[in-house]
Amino acid sequence: MNNIMFCSVGRRGRLLRDVKETIGKTGIIVGTDNKSTAPALQMCDVQCVVPRITEPGYVDLILDICRKNDVKAITTLIDPEIEILAANAERFKEIGVIPLCPAKESAKYCFDKFELYKYLKEKGIRTPLTFHDWDEFVTALEKGEISFPVFMKPICGSGSVGAHKVKTLEQAEADWNSGEHDYIIQEMMTGGDCDADVFVDCISHKAVAAFSKRKIETRIGGASKTISFKDPKLFAFIEEVCSVFTFNGPLDMDFFIKDGEYYLSEINPRFGGAYLHAYGCGVDFIKLIVNNINGIENPINIGDYEEDVLMMMYDDVVIAKKSQLVDDNFTTI
Repeated sequence: MNNIMFCSVGRRGRLLRDVKETIGKTGIIVGTDNKSTAPALQMCDVQCVVPRITEPGYVDLILDICRKNDVKAITTLIDPEIEILAANAERFKEIGVIPLCPAKESAKYCFDKFELYKYLKEKGIRTPLTFHDWDEFVTALEKGEISFPVFMKPICGSGSVGAHKVKTLEQAEADWNSGEHDYIIQEMMTGGDCDADVFVDCISHKAVAAFSKRKIETRIGGASKTISFKDPKLFAFIEEVCSVFTFNGPLDMDFFIKDGEYYLSEINPRFGGAYLHAYGCGVDFIKLIVNNINGIENPINIGDYEEDVLMMMYDDVVIAKKSQLVDDNFTTI
């Protein structure tokens, strides 16, 4: 059976519906969350309410759920859990579960944006000029290596929380010293941006599928309207980026454009919130996961979709009786 476990499912109900559409009767979806009222749990065949990911014994519990449900692959839909899966990858492999997460070192780079910057520079991968030291930033400003406006964002964060444009040194210094976030400062990239959903094969560890899109509208840190496009230069850059990491499974990559070249901004090694667009255009990562579960290495097939196809998100709801919810020992309904 092609049983796949999704941890911390939250509100990602449409994604799990798409997963179910692909695997059909060949497998089940096992879902976890720390709240029985997580809407996406209602789309799972097996629903598990678990403690927060920081609680002692959390990983042991997840392993036990995998054993009991014959899980063959596991992923998470939240960033903080990625490093937990990566740190315990061998434990999952020992019980026959493919961890859809990066190697431990690669996970560290993806979660710490300044470590990512330093690593990309070391490997010769284009990325925006970035500072995590105030004095170094001011020195670079005086030398003309960077100028206002600049972009500030938390060194570890997601959903664009705390990310903002800064126009003056006074504003930058006030924000830096506010204590609200541990900030990095980046050069402002004015040539546009885009992102890509990428799948890295769990056997070859090569990028085998990629779907690129431009944002038309963004809400609450994520793209709500996007349009597909293709650029061989971007696809080649994606393969270059993936070659210096050890990834497994789905990635969400963000890029800036400067002087006609792509610059890597961030990598989220999980299903991105707008992966729904890729799936709707026939770029089915679930089929690729199922192939890997069955020991089949996926061939490289990057850019196999139509351009100028739009995705337009809208809200939906789940209606359920209290009696239909799974037992919840950690929250009160």
